[in-house]
Amino acid sequence: MSFQEFGLSEAIVHGVQCLGYVDPTPIQLRAIPAVLSGKDLIAAAQTGTGKTAAFGLPILSRLGDHQKGGPRVLVLEPTRELAAQVDEAFRDFIRYTNLKVTALFGGVGYGSQEEALASGVDIVVATPGRLLDHLEKGTLKLGGVRHLVLDEVDRMLDMGFIPDVRRIVGATPTSEEGRQSLLFTATMPPEIERLASFVLKEPEVIEIGGRRSPAETVSHYFYPVSVMQKHELLQALLEKTSYHSVIIFSRTKAGADVIAARLEESGHSVAVLHSDRSQGERTEALAGFKNGTFEVLVATDLAARGIDIQGVSHVINFDVPLHAEDYVHRIGRTGRADTTGDAFTLITAEEIKEVESIERFIGQKVERQKLEEFPYRYTALFSTTPATAKPRKKIGVRRKR
Repeated sequence: MSFQEFGLSEAIVHGVQCLGYVDPTPIQLRAIPAVLSGKDLIAAAQTGTGKTAAFGLPILSRLGDHQKGGPRVLVLEPTRELAAQVDEAFRDFIRYTNLKVTALFGGVGYGSQEEALASGVDIVVATPGRLLDHLEKGTLKLGGVRHLVLDEVDRMLDMGFIPDVRRIVGATPTSEEGRQSLLFTATMPPEIERLASFVLKEPEVIEIGGRRSPAETVSHYFYPVSVMQKHELLQALLEKTSYHSVIIFSRTKAGADVIAARLEESGHSVAVLHSDRSQGERTEALAGFKNGTFEVLVATDLAARGIDIQGVSHVINFDVPLHAEDYVHRIGRTGRADTTGDAFTLITAEEIKEVESIERFIGQKVERQKLEEFPYRYTALFSTTPATAKPRKKIGVRRKR
């Protein structure tokens, strides 16, 4: 099926074609007809499968032309970065319409946001905190919302946003008053089930690729190493691996800064993404990584959650994530859609329990690797004969800086 066959508006189809979209992804094939029909929806899909278009295209098609007044579409996102990216995607989708969209998130002044709301917008993409600020100030009314999207709800739960989400939903019309609601989550703990019951009415359920499974397009490599040699091994991996762009995950903000500083000293072009960075610095880091100014992005889990960057060839876990689900979220930054990617994880003796938890979670035993010619100081790390590390991207010429 092509995008033209869904029954989307001509203007939206034109925008999709100009973006180079050809074949709908599995989540789009299932979600677009459901949303066009007006059904409520709860969906789980792998990162990088086209989720934003899956809910954005049909909703925007249903809006028709711009209308003065309050927003008819509300999209809630857990982070500033994700809200900004969904806002950008919507602007691309509506380029051949007269619809108006604005994003509301912290880190920027209220003035421009209030001006946009006062002029009349059809779509608001927001984080819960800033949206509540506008509701309390009286600069935003949600009485006209007809389409509500709660995205990355599992992360909203992790960040403590569920009470805020409930308050926001309560400020919109009810399902009986004509509100269509869509909920996207990677997991379904009891609190999210209760939220779904509160928000949704007889929803269609869509699950693409399983909630616990990492993408099959990603190859996993675990590298045992001592704590003292982690930075040294990271440098060696980058030197020996032919890559396009790399995201390196650190468990802490201070750790991310140290990693970035050491890589910069070695001549790498590096950007850093974590919550202690200003909004301007984060925006600059993401833009530079996307356009190739920076070849390496060092990030914490929370800051990187929701970022949508195409063409990431490698993810490196400098620290093993404390939670197995975060491993899947991290490596989902590579191997997106129809591309392949590699995920390298540096593991220390102190992190064995977390490593075993990850392997149980993904249902896969990951072979330990030993990097050729690396001067390991503690051979006891390899209790069994390790595999010789030859990443799929092939050792060879690195990306030129």
